[in-house]
Amino acid sequence: MTFAKKALIVGTVAAIGAGATSAVIPALAQATISGAGASFPAAFYQRAFAGVANKVRVNYQSVGSGSGVRQYVAGTVEFGASDEPIKAKEAAKVKRGVIQFPAVGGTIAIAYNKADCKNLKLTQQQAVDIFLGKINTWDQLKCGKGKMIVAHRSDGSGTTFAFTNSLSAFSSEWKSKVGKGKSVKWPVGVGGKGNEGVAGVVQNTSGAIGYLNQSYVRGAIKAAALQNRAGKFVLPTEASGAAALNNIKLNSMLAGEEPNPSGANSYPISTLTWVLAYRTGNGGKAPAIRQAMLFLLSPKAQGQASGLGFVPLKGNILAASKKAVSQIGQ
Repeated sequence: MTFAKKALIVGTVAAIGAGATSAVIPALAQATISGAGASFPAAFYQRAFAGVANKVRVNYQSVGSGSGVRQYVAGTVEFGASDEPIKAKEAAKVKRGVIQFPAVGGTIAIAYNKADCKNLKLTQQQAVDIFLGKINTWDQLKCGKGKMIVAHRSDGSGTTFAFTNSLSAFSSEWKSKVGKGKSVKWPVGVGGKGNEGVAGVVQNTSGAIGYLNQSYVRGAIKAAALQNRAGKFVLPTEASGAAALNNIKLNSMLAGEEPNPSGANSYPISTLTWVLAYRTGNGGKAPAIRQAMLFLLSPKAQGQASGLGFVPLKGNILAASKKAVSQIGQ
């Protein structure tokens, strides 16, 4: 299923099996809650929200983190979603109070489509040089031959923030020339909207390379092994992502990052993704919002994360998220 520009509408009732997706039956729907934001976790949200019981319907639009935060600040949705924690200046505009919590973890793969390049391994400097345009042929990597086509996001994206945050940690040149953010001035490449758009460019273009949430690595798209701080070349997996996320310390807003984590088994570009809810002003929908978000954090939902290419939350991060959800009020 393509998520971009489509609402992920999931209706569930007690008679429907866990994880099943069905058409919504209006007579049975007690509450409908809407959300919008990051494309990075869209596959996980679709699957998880399909399991919400007690007649709650969740409508989630995969529109990118930037758009999701804007809609959340404007108050046009019940919740937003972003791969970058909300900035203080944006949070200050939310008069209903910000409830922010990590929903799931994930890795950002340097993903490529090159049939004559098997098992690509990249140093951190090589990764930077590809997106700076200094490496522009596969011959330079000694992995296949021909021109390299770089794909990047064209929209405001938390995935881009996490990716460029890591590139800035890898390289002072990248940090000074390009920097980090939801959108940056890319030195090279073609843009695609959402993870879906970048995946489409890479999937359909031999010789293409870009950055994607691990869940989009399939078919002709392969993931490069990226060298970590310990010098080990590591693929983006649930295990390597979990090792990296163990380095993250959350602040009072449950925001936290580690753009180049330590540890021999850590994948260098690993991140949390956040849900943004309101502390007050939820009215009669407050119980439904809490129910949906607690289910998102439940063992059943988090247990589905790894099969979809995400990293389930555990330990202190999971406990902090559940505590935050309990503060969602009317």
